[in-house]
Amino acid sequence: MDVVRRNTDYAVRLMVNLARHYGDGPVSTRVAASEEDVSYPLACKLMQRLHASKLIKSCMGPKGGFSLGREPSKINLLEVVQAIQGPISLNRCLLGSDACEKQENCPVRARLAGVQESISSGLADITFDELVQSGFTSRKKSKIRRSK
Repeated sequence: MDVVRRNTDYAVRLMVNLARHYGDGPVSTRVAASEEDVSYPLACKLMQRLHASKLIKSCMGPKGGFSLGREPSKINLLEVVQAIQGPISLNRCLLGSDACEKQENCPVRARLAGVQESISSGLADITFDELVQSGFTSRKKSKIRRSK
């Protein structure tokens, strides 16, 4: 079971790239994808989801691209996970009240809910500012020139 799926990992890398360039102007999807070793078509899809969730904003034009929607210190990993893969759920019984008829008397549900909350709060505690400061680096430098 992957709590953070592969596409979410790619989205996190793209977000770290934007956080690293925060304040420098927009970064094109092609440049971010190249630097983070994410395929361009997949990067486009992920950027669309991040944009729809208002985690990033777009700038049109020849020097356009994407930038963070808020300061890196105001965006956390949980937001990106939820934007890309939806709510974290260890079991379907934790999704809502109608998921299981036995949930009121289930000895496992409360324990799983606690684990799920720990995972969610742990992800919420990690900001993109912290990831940049911790030295999270690109997979490779882009050969595509970044316009300023």
